[in-house]
Amino acid sequence: MTEVVSPFRKSSYSGAENNCVEVADIATGGRAVRDSKNQIGPILTFTPGSWRTFLAGAKVEPVK
Repeated sequence: MTEVVSPFRKSSYSGAENNCVEVADIATGGRAVRDSKNQIGPILTFTPGSWRTFLAGAKVEPVK
């Protein structure tokens, strides 16, 4: 089981309807991600390296 060691937080880019994901730190140094509308539902976990890769990919501009 994943040990979440910080409160889940929403992105500052979240809309007024709160349709977003929440992120928290986990004991291994990675991150846990959950759906803000289903806070008792499943949690997706990332290792520190996979989290950095995810963030780098999310920041890339789409090809037009």
